Amino acid sequence: MAKEAKQFAIPPVVFPSGGNPSAGSNIQQRRVPTAPFQPPRSSASSIPFMSFDIGSAAAASTSGSFYGGPIGSGSSSLPGGTGFEDEEPLLDELGIHPDQIWRKTKSILHPFRVNPDLHKESDMSGPFLLYVSLCLFQLLAGKIQFGVILGWIIVSFFFLYVVVNMLAGRNGNLELHRCASVVGYSLLPVVILSATMLFVPQGGSFVFAVAAVFVLWATRVCTGLMVALVDGGDEHRGLIAYACFLIYTLFSFLVIF
Repeated sequence: MAKEAKQFAIPPVVFPSGGNPSAGSNIQQRRVPTAPFQPPRSSASSIPFMSFDIGSAAAASTSGSFYGGPIGSGSSSLPGGTGFEDEEPLLDELGIHPDQIWRKTKSILHPFRVNPDLHKESDMSGPFLLYVSLCLFQLLAGKIQFGVILGWIIVSFFFLYVVVNMLAGRNGNLELHRCASVVGYSLLPVVILSATMLFVPQGGSFVFAVAAVFVLWATRVCTGLMVALVDGGDEHRGLIAYACFLIYTLFSFLVIF
């Protein structure tokens, strides 16, 4: 008895590229490569896009700014609501007042008419400019002393701050930033001395005579300001003057040698 042949149902093979090749065909279908970070072509039509009207955008840019005001008008404002005209100047925001620095500098130029009222409000921008000026003049003389001068300035106003407050005792009311401001502004005669030494022949007693004049100038100015700004400074004027004299003598030696 002949056995009947069993037939099996073979399901069709589905390829990812779509479509089934015909039986017996050796043609292989290849997928078209796509650019990186791009969706497949089959799903590209399903991505929604926002409509953008070029004409309306151009009209908006010509009629007014994105911040709500016309371009170039005086009513322009920031997104927060404050206008540009209400903003403070950049130097004022940084605490730099050129007119105040100029008035304080002019008061130092008159050693017999120093106005202590101008120096009641301390600032560090003027002393910093004088420090940079002294360093630049020393650099023109062939001396690179940026770190040395900065260290001496810091030691100087700490030294004078301790001396004045120890002399005043419990009544000492000298703040450290005010002392640093006074010492820095009183450095102006030393800066002028450094500029003068560029044109004066080195060596001889004439150089020391010129340096002595500028040291006495700086000492008188600093002593007058300290006595006026500190309570009970008149009682210790001599000791304060001696401390100031030591400070500016060291700076003059730095300039000469």
